[in-house]
Amino acid sequence: ATIDIGDSLPSLTLKNEKGEDVQVENLASEKGVILFLVPKADTPGCTNQACGFRDIYPDFTSLNYDVYCLSADTPAAQTKWQTKKELPYPLLSDPKRLLISALGAGEGGKTKRSHFIFEQGGKLVDKKIPVKPADSPKLALDFIKSLQ
Repeated sequence: ATIDIGDSLPSLTLKNEKGEDVQVENLASEKGVILFLVPKADTPGCTNQACGFRDIYPDFTSLNYDVYCLSADTPAAQTKWQTKKELPYPLLSDPKRLLISALGAGEGGKTKRSHFIFEQGGKLVDKKIPVKPADSPKLALDFIKSLQ
């Protein structure tokens, strides 16, 4: 079943870049959450998108939103990329594309570049599939500002 506007974060456990378990349904219990999805860590388009979120990360946190990068990469590959590009937010590893597919962004063993915004409490309020790497951070921030 695809998660659509108004639906909540599913009950899934993924690993973060440190290999720790993360309960997906609890991500938005304290704050709103932006999940942005990249096809492959440390490739040009994905780096453009990830660094875009990095560069305006304080804008998201000041609006009470957490940012997570979601990809099918291993935690080890994500950690390497996170360190290299100084990404300030957690990266979630979804090798079986369980969450990626539930969001409607997994097709034919690939991940569609996209982002999803969940309000505090975990309800989906916005989604963009597909989205251009450079546009994704700005569109996400503009949408959150429009909710304030």
